[in-house]
Amino acid sequence: MMIKPDGVRRGLVGEIVQRLEAKGLTLKAMKLMHIDTDLAGQHYREHRDKPFYGELIQFITSGPVVAMVVQGREATSVVRLLMGATDPAKAAPGTIRGDLALDLTQNVVHGSDSPESAASEIQLYFTSEELV
Repeated sequence: MMIKPDGVRRGLVGEIVQRLEAKGLTLKAMKLMHIDTDLAGQHYREHRDKPFYGELIQFITSGPVVAMVVQGREATSVVRLLMGATDPAKAAPGTIRGDLALDLTQNVVHGSDSPESAASEIQLYFTSEELV
């Protein structure tokens, strides 16, 4: 999971982490970092041919993010439920995006869509030494 630049800029890191922990999920690793364009390109590689790709890269590299590894029963699907729909206008109240997001691109958080993509993304953002 990742708190995107808008979430960091708006001071929402504590609230988002609190929601994860209140649900019973555990943080295995977490770090504040800047994503460069190469890493952003790897992260969004499946969107490379889409018209909004450039906007994604520009936004995710616009400021620091908080990258996290979250564990717990059905962690990937639970995180996706907590985040809410990608489009904040369609995200249910009580979800992170439903309560906190402003825009389709600047929607506060990113979460892996499957355990396989989570494993791939963890390798992008964390070394084995960082995974406690």
